[in-house]
Amino acid sequence: MRRETEVAFQAVREAASLCMSVSAHTPAASDVVQKEDASPVTIADFGSQALVCRRLGQAFPEDGIVAEEDAAVLREKTAAPARARLLRAVQEQYAGTTMDDVLRWIDLGAGHGHDHRYWTLDPIDGTKGYIRGGQYVVALALIADGEVEIGALACPNLTLPGMTSPGVIVTAEKGGGAWSWSLQEATSLGKLHVSKEKKNPGMRFCESVESAHSAHGRSARIAADVGIGGAPVRMDSQAKYAAVAAGMAEIYLRLPVSVSYVENIWDHAAGCLIVEEAGGRVTDMHGQRLDFSRGAKLSANEGIVASHGIVHDRLIQSIQTHS
Repeated sequence: MRRETEVAFQAVREAASLCMSVSAHTPAASDVVQKEDASPVTIADFGSQALVCRRLGQAFPEDGIVAEEDAAVLREKTAAPARARLLRAVQEQYAGTTMDDVLRWIDLGAGHGHDHRYWTLDPIDGTKGYIRGGQYVVALALIADGEVEIGALACPNLTLPGMTSPGVIVTAEKGGGAWSWSLQEATSLGKLHVSKEKKNPGMRFCESVESAHSAHGRSARIAADVGIGGAPVRMDSQAKYAAVAAGMAEIYLRLPVSVSYVENIWDHAAGCLIVEEAGGRVTDMHGQRLDFSRGAKLSANEGIVASHGIVHDRLIQSIQTHS
């Protein structure tokens, strides 16, 4: 395991521990802050980002970090109660931490993605899933020269085949395969491989719970066209990538709900590498590889198709037919 992978593993594991602690002590819905775009962000989002950026900043001080959150809303006068809860959560991990420390760590994530090498982080991918007690992940990836080199997903509520209880970390190194680990014990659960299912009626596809994130009706038409028989598996976050990589589903479709929507790199970088290293394939809806060389947005791509590879070209053909 590369040093970068070890650091990423420890970073997402530590952040997931904070998320679980916050959720156990305080109903997640009571910790919600609304951002300017009306999307929710929780104390756990901020705490997770602070811990991951702290560890990355110490291990790789020359690397930039492109993360989803920023500390601006926390600096508002009305955010004093949220700041107090956040500080308590971080101090459970690191006693003696000050609020200035926390805000500074969060702000380390203000990179723009134009460096030769940088990390991209979603401190809680699937915040609405976290709030409702569903799937969410801490998602971290290392990008160098436009290629994803390292991916790590901490999935506190995901149970992979063979596991008896939820909580898994999935990692991948470019050219080194994808692996799963127990979140609690940090022990290896083995190498991941995509499904080998060749019969379309036996294939399963997953998509976002939120219809605002993916066009469910269009996905259903494509599934029927390709002959996929199973009901869609809907879950929040990049846990869908982990499900495809582990053979729990063969297909993940994320089809845009508007022509103006552009995906963020932190929503896909780690999951993309994990599926590819597990033997699968990830492209946009036109069959083009995801382009991580253009900053914080996947501006050269439209939609996401991840699969075990066997029906990938047929899916792309069907998507174009139903455009």
